[in-house]
Amino acid sequence: MIQTLAFYLFAILTCLSGGLCVTARNPVHSVLWLILAFFNAAGLMVLVGAEFIAMLLVIVYVGAVAVLFLFVVMMLDIDFAELRTGFARYLPLGVGLVALLAGEVIFAESAWTAGGITLGATAPTPDGVPNIQALGILIYTRYLYIFEGAGLVLLVALIGAIVLTHRKRGDVRHQNITQQNMRRPQDATRNTSPIVGQGVEL
Repeated sequence: MIQTLAFYLFAILTCLSGGLCVTARNPVHSVLWLILAFFNAAGLMVLVGAEFIAMLLVIVYVGAVAVLFLFVVMMLDIDFAELRTGFARYLPLGVGLVALLAGEVIFAESAWTAGGITLGATAPTPDGVPNIQALGILIYTRYLYIFEGAGLVLLVALIGAIVLTHRKRGDVRHQNITQQNMRRPQDATRNTSPIVGQGVEL
């Protein structure tokens, strides 16, 4: 009984927050409604026993993507009047996209009612083992080299992004740590008695 109530609660909140995310006029409010939708979707994943997917929704989407959207939207100087002027121009494209997505939803519903899909050979899940632990065992045994290869690709992409964006500026004076540590105390400070009104000569 409690599972059914929790399902309807999370599902209704997810649908409401998703609709408010689309219809909100303020982009900051839209991102906040999106975060609420992610949290409720994570609750739905917990109810069906997919704790790993729920953790990914909270950590990756809420903790990284949605917060990044929020910071970008808050830092940008967005002209809302200019955004509203282009609404009528993109209305036919938006209507066509909505019709396409609605057709996909109807097609998926009909395919689901027709019967499930018979999957091929999958990795067996041991009894009494949580799905997160089973997924970790599977990744670090059968798919270890693929997992390490994906990590290597991400590392190369990270290093490449740093190399491409690193620029040496000639107008910036870089500090010399060795020179600073080797200087004498008498060279570090200088006592002066400037005349009133003339300031200090650096």
